[in-house]
Amino acid sequence: MKITEWISIFGTVFTAIAAVFGVYVYWRNSRLERAKWLASLYEKFYEKGHLKEIRQILDCDDEISLEIAKLIRDESANFTDYLNFFEFVAFLKNARQLNFSEVEQLFGYYLNSLERRKEIRLYIEAKDYQLLGNLLTEYKERKK
Repeated sequence: MKITEWISIFGTVFTAIAAVFGVYVYWRNSRLERAKWLASLYEKFYEKGHLKEIRQILDCDDEISLEIAKLIRDESANFTDYLNFFEFVAFLKNARQLNFSEVEQLFGYYLNSLERRKEIRLYIEAKDYQLLGNLLTEYKERKK
């Protein structure tokens, strides 16, 4: 074999190894970025007081509580912040920054709280929280 053939083979092997390494680095960085998103979302959702207040109201077992009716009627900033939070989560899922499994594991209980309350679903549709509405529909379908 000539030296040029060896150089060509070496170049091809080196390119293949570099490509595999590049895919591995991309995959690892994607996982790291996803973990950062999840940590940030966890912190915002579970540690912010104004979202805790809404979680507690929606956590009641009553089919419709007076507090839920008041949230919908008054459209408090805390309630819209809560819904906007999940709209953002749905956006991240659609942008493939998060996958459905991660969203479900972190927020499944609270998605279920939103999904099972007809009056809240109607509010979400009326106020055009389209991404959140789609996420809740997908959540409901996957639960079956």
